[in-house]
Amino acid sequence: MGWLLLRVGIWFFALALVGLINPDRSNAQDKACNLALMLALDSSSSIDAAEYEFQLKGLAAALIDPEVKEAIVNQDGMILYAYEWSGRYNQEIIVGWSFLKTEADIEAFAVKLAAHQRVRDDYPTAIGYSLGYASGVFRKLRMRCARKVLDVSGDGVHNEGFSPAIAYKVFDFYDVIVNGLVIKGDNPDPESYYREHVLHGPGAFLEIANGYEAYQKAIKRKLLREIGPKNLAHLIGPPISAKY
Repeated sequence: MGWLLLRVGIWFFALALVGLINPDRSNAQDKACNLALMLALDSSSSIDAAEYEFQLKGLAAALIDPEVKEAIVNQDGMILYAYEWSGRYNQEIIVGWSFLKTEADIEAFAVKLAAHQRVRDDYPTAIGYSLGYASGVFRKLRMRCARKVLDVSGDGVHNEGFSPAIAYKVFDFYDVIVNGLVIKGDNPDPESYYREHVLHGPGAFLEIANGYEAYQKAIKRKLLREIGPKNLAHLIGPPISAKY
Protein backbone atom coordinates (compact mmCIF):
# COMPACT_ATOMS: atom_id res chain seq x y z
CA MET A 1 0.00 0.00 0.00
CA GLY A 2 2.84 2.38 0.87
CA TRP A 3 4.50 1.85 -2.53
CA LEU A 4 1.15 2.36 -4.29
CA LEU A 5 0.62 5.68 -2.50
CA LEU A 6 4.15 6.75 -3.40
CA ARG A 7 3.55 5.95 -7.08
CA VAL A 8 0.28 7.90 -7.02
CA GLY A 9 2.08 10.85 -5.40
CA ILE A 10 4.82 10.81 -8.02
CA TRP A 11 2.19 10.60 -10.79
CA PHE A 12 0.36 13.67 -9.51
CA PHE A 13 3.69 15.51 -9.18
CA ALA A 14 4.47 14.62 -12.82
CA LEU A 15 1.05 15.84 -13.95
CA ALA A 16 1.58 19.09 -12.05
CA LEU A 17 4.90 19.61 -13.84
CA VAL A 18 3.30 19.10 -17.23
CA GLY A 19 0.51 21.52 -16.40
CA LEU A 20 2.35 24.18 -14.45
CA ILE A 21 5.68 24.48 -16.26
CA ASN A 22 4.69 26.61 -19.22
CA PRO A 23 6.69 26.63 -22.44
CA ASP A 24 9.28 29.37 -22.14
CA ARG A 25 8.50 32.21 -24.56
CA SER A 26 12.04 33.59 -24.38
CA ASN A 27 14.50 34.03 -27.21
CA ALA A 28 15.59 30.42 -26.73
CA GLN A 29 12.59 28.84 -28.42
CA ASP A 30 13.07 29.38 -32.13
CA LYS A 31 16.78 28.75 -32.64
CA ALA A 32 18.88 25.63 -33.11
CA CYS A 33 21.45 24.88 -30.42
CA ASN A 34 24.32 22.54 -29.68
CA LEU A 35 23.76 22.40 -25.91
CA ALA A 36 20.86 22.87 -23.50
CA LEU A 37 22.40 23.29 -20.04
CA MET A 38 20.29 23.51 -16.89
CA LEU A 39 21.90 24.71 -13.64
CA ALA A 40 20.33 23.59 -10.34
CA LEU A 41 21.43 25.49 -7.21
CA ASP A 42 20.81 24.05 -3.74
CA SER A 43 18.74 26.39 -1.53
CA SER A 44 17.83 23.87 1.20
CA SER A 45 17.87 24.71 4.90
CA SER A 46 21.44 23.42 5.32
CA ILE A 47 22.65 26.42 3.31
CA ASP A 48 22.76 29.81 4.98
CA ALA A 49 22.46 33.18 3.24
CA ALA A 50 26.21 33.64 2.79
CA GLU A 51 26.63 30.14 1.34
CA TYR A 52 23.79 30.68 -1.10
CA GLU A 53 25.43 33.92 -2.24
CA PHE A 54 28.68 32.03 -2.83
CA GLN A 55 26.76 29.79 -5.24
CA LEU A 56 24.84 32.54 -7.00
CA LYS A 57 27.63 35.10 -7.33
CA GLY A 58 30.21 32.38 -7.99
CA LEU A 59 28.19 31.05 -10.90
CA ALA A 60 27.66 34.54 -12.30
CA ALA A 61 31.39 35.29 -12.06
CA ALA A 62 32.31 31.95 -13.66
CA LEU A 63 30.02 32.64 -16.63
CA ILE A 64 31.76 35.91 -17.45
CA ASP A 65 35.24 34.42 -17.03
CA PRO A 66 37.06 34.88 -20.37
CA GLU A 67 37.65 31.14 -20.82
CA VAL A 68 34.01 30.28 -20.19
CA LYS A 69 32.74 33.06 -22.44
CA GLU A 70 35.03 31.86 -25.23
CA ALA A 71 33.77 28.28 -24.82
CA ILE A 72 30.15 29.43 -25.02
CA VAL A 73 30.71 31.67 -28.05
CA ASN A 74 32.50 28.80 -29.80
CA GLN A 75 29.34 26.71 -29.44
CA ASP A 76 27.68 29.04 -31.94
CA GLY A 77 24.46 28.77 -30.00
CA MET A 78 23.58 27.18 -26.65
CA ILE A 79 20.77 27.73 -24.17
CA LEU A 80 20.98 28.08 -20.40
CA TYR A 81 18.46 27.80 -17.56
CA ALA A 82 19.00 28.23 -13.81
CA TYR A 83 16.77 27.32 -10.87
CA GLU A 84 17.02 26.89 -7.12
CA TRP A 85 15.76 23.73 -5.42
CA SER A 86 15.14 22.46 -1.91
CA GLY A 87 12.00 20.63 -0.69
CA ARG A 88 9.51 18.47 -2.57
CA TYR A 89 7.58 21.32 -4.18
CA ASN A 90 10.15 24.07 -3.84
CA GLN A 91 11.83 24.64 -7.20
CA GLU A 92 12.04 28.25 -8.30
CA ILE A 93 13.26 29.69 -11.62
CA ILE A 94 16.26 31.99 -11.31
CA VAL A 95 16.66 32.69 -15.05
CA GLY A 96 14.55 30.94 -17.71
CA TRP A 97 15.84 29.45 -20.94
CA SER A 98 18.09 32.00 -22.65
CA PHE A 99 19.87 31.71 -25.97
CA LEU A 100 23.58 32.54 -25.61
CA LYS A 101 25.68 33.23 -28.64
CA THR A 102 27.53 36.48 -27.97
CA GLU A 103 29.45 37.90 -25.01
CA ALA A 104 26.60 40.36 -24.51
CA ASP A 105 24.13 37.45 -24.17
CA ILE A 106 26.35 35.81 -21.55
CA GLU A 107 26.84 39.00 -19.58
CA ALA A 108 23.10 39.70 -19.55
CA PHE A 109 22.43 36.22 -18.14
CA ALA A 110 25.09 36.72 -15.45
CA VAL A 111 23.53 40.05 -14.42
CA LYS A 112 20.16 38.36 -13.94
CA LEU A 113 21.79 35.61 -11.89
CA ALA A 114 23.58 38.04 -9.60
CA ALA A 115 20.39 40.07 -9.05
CA HIS A 116 18.27 37.07 -8.03
CA GLN A 117 16.78 37.05 -4.52
CA ARG A 118 16.59 33.65 -2.84
CA VAL A 119 13.01 32.39 -2.65
CA ARG A 120 13.23 29.54 -0.08
CA ASP A 121 15.59 28.79 2.81
CA ASP A 122 13.65 26.51 5.18
CA TYR A 123 13.03 23.23 3.33
CA PRO A 124 14.87 19.87 3.23
CA THR A 125 16.97 18.35 0.43
CA ALA A 126 14.65 16.65 -2.08
CA ILE A 127 17.01 15.72 -4.90
CA GLY A 128 14.52 13.31 -6.49
CA TYR A 129 11.93 16.07 -6.84
CA SER A 130 14.56 18.43 -8.23
CA LEU A 131 15.34 15.84 -10.91
CA GLY A 132 11.64 15.42 -11.66
CA TYR A 133 11.28 19.18 -12.06
CA ALA A 134 14.24 19.34 -14.44
CA SER A 135 12.83 16.53 -16.55
CA GLY A 136 9.55 18.45 -16.86
CA VAL A 137 11.37 21.59 -17.99
CA PHE A 138 13.36 19.67 -20.60
CA ARG A 139 10.16 18.04 -21.90
CA LYS A 140 8.57 21.46 -22.36
CA LEU A 141 11.54 22.73 -24.37
CA ARG A 142 10.49 23.08 -28.03
CA MET A 143 13.99 23.63 -29.35
CA ARG A 144 16.01 20.68 -30.66
CA CYS A 145 19.46 20.61 -29.08
CA ALA A 146 22.32 18.22 -29.79
CA ARG A 147 23.02 17.73 -26.07
CA LYS A 148 21.01 18.16 -22.87
CA VAL A 149 22.85 18.47 -19.56
CA LEU A 150 21.61 19.00 -15.99
CA ASP A 151 24.18 20.42 -13.56
CA VAL A 152 23.17 19.76 -9.90
CA SER A 153 25.02 21.59 -7.11
CA GLY A 154 24.55 20.65 -3.46
CA ASP A 155 26.13 20.24 -0.04
CA GLY A 156 24.02 17.40 1.36
CA VAL A 157 22.40 14.04 0.68
CA HIS A 158 18.78 13.49 -0.30
CA ASN A 159 16.48 13.46 2.76
CA GLU A 160 12.89 14.05 1.63
CA GLY A 161 10.43 12.47 -0.79
CA PHE A 162 11.17 9.99 -3.56
CA SER A 163 14.82 9.24 -4.24
CA PRO A 164 16.92 10.01 -7.34
CA ALA A 165 16.72 6.30 -8.25
CA ILE A 166 12.93 6.51 -8.43
CA ALA A 167 13.11 9.80 -10.34
CA TYR A 168 15.28 8.17 -12.99
CA LYS A 169 12.81 5.28 -13.29
CA VAL A 170 9.69 7.46 -13.51
CA PHE A 171 10.78 10.58 -15.42
CA ASP A 172 12.21 10.94 -18.91
CA PHE A 173 16.00 11.21 -18.83
CA TYR A 174 16.79 9.11 -21.89
CA ASP A 175 18.80 11.90 -23.58
CA VAL A 176 19.82 13.98 -20.53
CA ILE A 177 23.23 13.79 -18.83
CA VAL A 178 23.20 14.65 -15.11
CA ASN A 179 26.45 15.92 -13.59
CA GLY A 180 27.06 16.91 -9.99
CA LEU A 181 28.97 19.53 -8.04
CA VAL A 182 29.46 18.61 -4.39
CA ILE A 183 30.31 21.32 -1.86
CA LYS A 184 32.30 19.62 0.89
CA GLY A 185 31.95 20.39 4.58
CA ASP A 186 28.61 18.93 5.61
CA ASN A 187 27.99 15.69 7.50
CA PRO A 188 27.33 13.18 6.06
CA ASP A 189 29.72 13.95 3.23
CA PRO A 190 27.61 13.95 0.03
CA GLU A 191 30.42 12.98 -2.36
CA SER A 192 29.81 9.22 -2.38
CA TYR A 193 26.03 9.76 -2.48
CA TYR A 194 26.29 11.91 -5.61
CA ARG A 195 28.63 9.43 -7.26
CA GLU A 196 26.33 6.47 -6.58
CA HIS A 197 22.86 8.02 -6.93
CA VAL A 198 22.89 11.38 -8.74
CA LEU A 199 25.27 11.05 -11.70
CA HIS A 200 23.43 9.72 -14.72
CA GLY A 201 24.17 9.03 -18.36
CA PRO A 202 27.21 8.56 -20.63
CA GLY A 203 30.16 10.69 -19.54
CA ALA A 204 28.48 12.00 -16.38
CA PHE A 205 31.01 13.38 -13.88
CA LEU A 206 31.32 14.92 -10.42
CA GLU A 207 33.18 18.14 -9.59
CA ILE A 208 34.29 18.89 -6.01
CA ALA A 209 34.40 22.25 -4.21
CA ASN A 210 36.28 22.11 -0.92
CA GLY A 211 33.98 24.57 0.83
CA TYR A 212 31.87 27.43 -0.49
CA GLU A 213 34.88 29.68 -0.99
CA ALA A 214 36.05 27.22 -3.66
CA TYR A 215 32.70 27.12 -5.46
CA GLN A 216 33.51 29.68 -8.16
CA LYS A 217 36.64 27.84 -9.32
CA ALA A 218 34.82 24.49 -9.16
CA ILE A 219 31.83 25.67 -11.20
CA LYS A 220 34.18 27.25 -13.75
CA ARG A 221 35.96 23.89 -14.21
CA LYS A 222 32.60 22.18 -14.48
CA LEU A 223 31.19 24.62 -17.04
CA LEU A 224 34.28 24.32 -19.24
CA ARG A 225 34.00 20.56 -19.16
CA GLU A 226 30.25 20.56 -19.82
CA ILE A 227 30.35 23.10 -22.61
CA GLY A 228 33.53 21.67 -24.12
CA PRO A 229 34.37 21.51 -27.82
CA LYS A 230 31.33 21.64 -30.06
CA ASN A 231 29.60 18.24 -30.30
CA LEU A 232 32.46 16.40 -28.55
CA ALA A 233 30.70 15.55 -25.30
CA HIS A 234 31.35 11.83 -25.86
CA LEU A 235 35.08 12.46 -25.29
CA ILE A 236 34.58 13.69 -21.69
CA GLY A 237 35.09 10.29 -20.13
CA PRO A 238 33.72 6.77 -19.64
CA PRO A 239 29.97 6.28 -19.17
CA ILE A 240 28.76 6.60 -15.57
CA SER A 241 25.15 5.90 -14.63
CA ALA A 242 23.37 6.21 -11.31
CA LYS A 243 23.31 2.94 -9.38
CA TYR A 244 19.84 1.78 -8.50
